[in-house]
Amino acid sequence: MRELTGHKVNPANDLLTVEAMDGPGPGGASHNYRISWPNNTRSFEFQNGPIAEVGVNGITHEAVLAVLIDRLEGFQSGPFANEYNERALDNLKTAQALLQKRTRERMERGVEGTHKP
Repeated sequence: MRELTGHKVNPANDLLTVEAMDGPGPGGASHNYRISWPNNTRSFEFQNGPIAEVGVNGITHEAVLAVLIDRLEGFQSGPFANEYNERALDNLKTAQALLQKRTRERMERGVEGTHKP
Protein backbone atom coordinates (compact mmCIF):
# COMPACT_ATOMS: atom_id res chain seq x y z
CA MET A 1 0.00 0.00 0.00
CA ARG A 2 1.35 3.43 -0.97
CA GLU A 3 -0.17 6.79 0.01
CA LEU A 4 -0.41 9.50 -2.67
CA THR A 5 -0.24 13.13 -1.57
CA GLY A 6 -0.23 15.17 -4.80
CA HIS A 7 -3.88 16.20 -4.25
CA LYS A 8 -3.32 17.86 -0.87
CA VAL A 9 -3.80 21.62 -1.23
CA ASN A 10 -6.75 22.70 0.95
CA PRO A 11 -8.75 21.41 3.95
CA ALA A 12 -11.12 19.33 1.78
CA ASN A 13 -8.25 17.58 0.01
CA ASP A 14 -6.23 17.31 3.22
CA LEU A 15 -8.99 15.09 4.65
CA LEU A 16 -8.83 12.71 1.67
CA THR A 17 -6.47 9.77 1.88
CA VAL A 18 -5.53 8.38 -1.54
CA GLU A 19 -3.74 5.05 -1.66
CA ALA A 20 -2.42 2.68 -4.29
CA MET A 21 -3.46 -0.69 -2.86
CA ASP A 22 -1.27 -2.90 -5.03
CA GLY A 23 2.22 -2.83 -6.41
CA PRO A 24 3.08 -2.09 -10.00
CA GLY A 25 1.96 -4.63 -12.56
CA PRO A 26 3.88 -5.73 -15.67
CA GLY A 27 3.40 -2.29 -17.25
CA GLY A 28 4.80 -0.51 -14.18
CA ALA A 29 1.52 0.92 -12.84
CA SER A 30 -0.77 0.06 -9.94
CA HIS A 31 -4.32 -1.09 -10.68
CA ASN A 32 -6.22 -0.80 -7.41
CA TYR A 33 -6.76 2.51 -5.59
CA ARG A 34 -8.68 3.60 -2.54
CA ILE A 35 -9.88 7.07 -1.57
CA SER A 36 -11.01 7.59 2.01
CA TRP A 37 -12.52 10.57 3.78
CA PRO A 38 -14.20 10.85 7.18
CA ASN A 39 -16.76 8.05 7.52
CA ASN A 40 -16.41 6.83 3.92
CA THR A 41 -14.11 4.84 1.62
CA ARG A 42 -14.32 4.08 -2.08
CA SER A 43 -12.13 1.73 -4.07
CA PHE A 44 -11.69 1.51 -7.79
CA GLU A 45 -9.72 -0.74 -10.06
CA PHE A 46 -8.17 -0.04 -13.42
CA GLN A 47 -8.00 -2.58 -16.22
CA ASN A 48 -5.56 -5.26 -15.13
CA GLY A 49 -4.11 -7.38 -17.88
CA PRO A 50 -4.59 -7.62 -21.62
CA ILE A 51 -8.26 -7.43 -22.60
CA ALA A 52 -7.73 -10.20 -25.15
CA GLU A 53 -6.61 -12.51 -22.32
CA VAL A 54 -8.57 -11.40 -19.22
CA GLY A 55 -11.51 -9.43 -20.64
CA VAL A 56 -12.61 -6.05 -19.35
CA ASN A 57 -12.06 -6.05 -15.58
CA GLY A 58 -11.61 -2.41 -14.63
CA ILE A 59 -11.93 1.22 -15.57
CA THR A 60 -9.68 3.07 -18.01
CA HIS A 61 -7.84 6.37 -17.95
CA GLU A 62 -10.16 7.56 -20.70
CA ALA A 63 -13.24 6.88 -18.55
CA VAL A 64 -11.80 8.81 -15.60
CA LEU A 65 -10.87 11.68 -17.90
CA ALA A 66 -14.42 11.70 -19.32
CA VAL A 67 -15.78 12.26 -15.78
CA LEU A 68 -13.31 15.07 -15.06
CA ILE A 69 -14.01 16.72 -18.42
CA ASP A 70 -17.75 16.59 -17.80
CA ARG A 71 -17.40 18.17 -14.33
CA LEU A 72 -15.20 21.00 -15.55
CA GLU A 73 -17.47 21.63 -18.55
CA GLY A 74 -20.31 21.91 -16.04
CA PHE A 75 -18.40 24.44 -13.94
CA GLN A 76 -17.43 26.36 -17.07
CA SER A 77 -21.10 26.64 -18.07
CA GLY A 78 -22.09 27.94 -14.64
CA PRO A 79 -21.16 30.65 -12.18
CA PHE A 80 -17.72 29.15 -11.41
CA ALA A 81 -16.22 29.53 -14.88
CA ASN A 82 -12.63 30.76 -14.74
CA GLU A 83 -9.31 30.65 -16.54
CA TYR A 84 -7.90 27.91 -14.29
CA ASN A 85 -10.80 25.57 -15.00
CA GLU A 86 -10.55 26.34 -18.72
CA ARG A 87 -6.86 25.54 -18.83
CA ALA A 88 -7.34 22.35 -16.82
CA LEU A 89 -10.20 21.36 -19.13
CA ASP A 90 -8.05 21.95 -22.22
CA ASN A 91 -5.27 19.81 -20.77
CA LEU A 92 -7.65 17.01 -19.81
CA LYS A 93 -9.07 17.01 -23.35
CA THR A 94 -5.53 16.87 -24.73
CA ALA A 95 -4.70 13.94 -22.45
CA GLN A 96 -7.84 12.10 -23.55
CA ALA A 97 -7.11 12.73 -27.23
CA LEU A 98 -3.53 11.47 -26.84
CA LEU A 99 -4.63 8.29 -25.09
CA GLN A 100 -7.25 7.68 -27.79
CA LYS A 101 -4.63 8.25 -30.50
CA ARG A 102 -2.33 5.74 -28.80
CA THR A 103 -5.16 3.18 -28.69
CA ARG A 104 -6.02 3.70 -32.37
CA GLU A 105 -2.38 3.27 -33.36
CA ARG A 106 -2.13 0.08 -31.27
CA MET A 107 -5.30 -1.21 -32.95
CA GLU A 108 -3.85 -0.48 -36.38
CA ARG A 109 -0.69 -2.41 -35.44
CA GLY A 110 -2.76 -5.31 -34.05
CA VAL A 111 -1.31 -5.07 -30.54
CA GLU A 112 -4.19 -3.40 -28.66
CA GLY A 113 -5.32 -5.55 -25.73
CA THR A 114 -1.91 -7.22 -25.40
CA HIS A 115 1.28 -6.59 -23.45
CA LYS A 116 3.17 -5.93 -26.68
CA PRO A 117 4.61 -2.40 -27.07
